[in-house]
Amino acid sequence: MRPLIERFLDLGRRLEALTFPTLAAVHGTCMAGGLELALFLDLIWAAEGTNLGLLETRLGIVPLAGGVERVAARAGVGRARAIALSGNLFSAEQFEAWGIVDRVLPAEELQPEAEKFAQQLAAGPARAFAVVRQLAAAYPEGGVAAADERLLEDAVGLFDTDDARNAIESFLTSGPGKATFAGR
Repeated sequence: MRPLIERFLDLGRRLEALTFPTLAAVHGTCMAGGLELALFLDLIWAAEGTNLGLLETRLGIVPLAGGVERVAARAGVGRARAIALSGNLFSAEQFEAWGIVDRVLPAEELQPEAEKFAQQLAAGPARAFAVVRQLAAAYPEGGVAAADERLLEDAVGLFDTDDARNAIESFLTSGPGKATFAGR
């Protein structure tokens, strides 16, 4: 069983190491491994009426892909314990209130809104997004000080990119939201 758990965790670490933003759009019931997969991503959006949970303790096991620790990172240790120990399903709205789900939308709007947002991200400043992901990852490992150190290492170089120069010029001449990005 250990090799299987290691494979789950390796998959998650590879998802977390991607340099571009990731988004899960969940609907229906999202539990156990499905929820753990979503927790590896940057953002989780859910349809109204979706139920989520870590039910593994009801099977006499524990979440095998890092679900407890990733819920703890999003919502705190106490909340992670409560969710995993109960083995219950919770509404998307409750998970949103706890900071685990980032956005809840009407079911018919989830897919088109998620696709629209994904396209917006894909057209955005890839290098800046990569730094945002690195800063967010540095915080749980070493707190604000570690994230600040990462900021000093990575953010300064963004000002030397074509994307930043073009976006700043676009902002000054045309206002916010008009820049296009090429990933350079």
